[in-house]
Amino acid sequence: MELDILMFESTITDRGRTKLPKPVREALGLKAGDRIRYIVYEGAVRILPVRPINRLFGALKYDGAPVTLEQMDKSIADAATEE
Repeated sequence: MELDILMFESTITDRGRTKLPKPVREALGLKAGDRIRYIVYEGAVRILPVRPINRLFGALKYDGAPVTLEQMDKSIADAATEE
């Protein structure tokens, strides 16, 4: 298993601001106006892009006929009673 580890630095201003280096923005697919999330754990920080829910539209493909909520509920109930 090969790990691609890149390291970049930036400076924090007296107002607590910093600029994400271009390779970091590119690696995360970020552009102006995008949001990022910071996860702090055991002395390290992980930066993740915040993806709006509308970016999920079309992520799951379904080639069948449309179904109603009632049909979905029935399928779930049928599957739950099979065991």
